Amino acid sequence: MKPFIYFCPFLPLVVFACLNAISAGETSDSPFKVSKAKQPIKVDGKLDDGWLHTEVRTLDHYRRYETADDRQKSKFRMLWDEQNLYVFFECDDKCITARETKRDGQPYFDDCAEIFLIPAPAKLDMHYGFEVNLNKASNDFIFLTHFYQDKHTIIKSYDPEFEVEVAVHGTVNDNSDTDKGWNMEFAIPLKLFEGIDSISPVAPGNRWAFQAIRQDRNDATGDRRSWGTLFEVGKENNGVHEPEDFGFLEFVE
Repeated sequence: MKPFIYFCPFLPLVVFACLNAISAGETSDSPFKVSKAKQPIKVDGKLDDGWLHTEVRTLDHYRRYETADDRQKSKFRMLWDEQNLYVFFECDDKCITARETKRDGQPYFDDCAEIFLIPAPAKLDMHYGFEVNLNKASNDFIFLTHFYQDKHTIIKSYDPEFEVEVAVHGTVNDNSDTDKGWNMEFAIPLKLFEGIDSISPVAPGNRWAFQAIRQDRNDATGDRRSWGTLFEVGKENNGVHEPEDFGFLEFVE
């Protein structure tokens, strides 16, 4: 246990979360296949050739939508190498909106991409969260589900360094025209999970639990937004943080 303790500064909280694991031996019937990058990945928000050799899925599970435009198409891809986990969102968007500019603010009230990761092959009561809007304003955290008396808590002091770039095809915060959409590309260093990732290292055949979300805002003012997820959220759940709704990714060569 000594190496694990050394590498994981949040060990007491993580151990508590693991003791409350949900369906520890459960696996998805259809894990998302994350291919190893065949060439160096330049993080620039552009869908170049390096992204053509991995699985792509759409985020088809919509919630809070009121109009047809609230269900806009989003494509999702992932890659890995020895240094990073790469994530790519490709989103149609007729009305592009981004207002938050501060870190650890509320980018989820804008057009926003989100990835939640549990570096273990189980739906544990904790996950790492990365939420970023088109201003590259990041809300990142460690989320502990049902921490005490069925209440959640968030470690907001977790401010990891990772790379993100966006490509916008339209005008931001201007609903007088019709936009085309936007891309967002992440490079998340594997060292951010050092210690806890020893449960399931990034290597072919290993699995992590995760969820991918696209927040969609089509109003220039107010806080109304819809969202789409890669894995369906239970009807009884009003948010996206319940680990029971997560699916699995599998690293492949």
